[in-house]
Amino acid sequence: MADRFERQPSELKEKVVQIRRVTKVVKGGKKMGFRAVVVVGDLKSKVGLGIGKAAEVSAAIRKGVEEAKKLMIEVPMVAGTIPHDVVGTYSASRVILRPAPRGTGVIAGGAVRTILELLGLKNMVAKSIGSPNAINVGRATLAALSSLKSLEITTQLRGKEPKIKYVETE
Repeated sequence: MADRFERQPSELKEKVVQIRRVTKVVKGGKKMGFRAVVVVGDLKSKVGLGIGKAAEVSAAIRKGVEEAKKLMIEVPMVAGTIPHDVVGTYSASRVILRPAPRGTGVIAGGAVRTILELLGLKNMVAKSIGSPNAINVGRATLAALSSLKSLEITTQLRGKEPKIKYVETE
């Protein structure tokens, strides 16, 4: 029972996407606080996005990391890229993700780039359309990634093996 609560050395990487100072107007004046948008990933196939709010920056980041760990998703990957094109939307943000050939690298910006790198993807092309809000772009990226289908599921649904453009068959 005791080993269940022992902390395992975590191999999760965390990156702060955005820190904003926010204010709340109260009777005595303005109350200052901070909001941190944090991405957590294992560089293998899991990633999560969290938002933390607190009176101090470090507390906001810690809360964001905790939320991101709770909301992690697993993404199917094929040879350092994704199996197929996918579009994700959240609010007024839209993100288009496309697989890319080996050697391309991650071509994306802002929150999308951070999420893809912490996920462990090596070759990707992404385009963010609409609102540039980091939270909405991050959530649109996660929506796109969570709608990806693995090769096994695609094969079962279609009844035949899909052709993958950017993977060398050995």
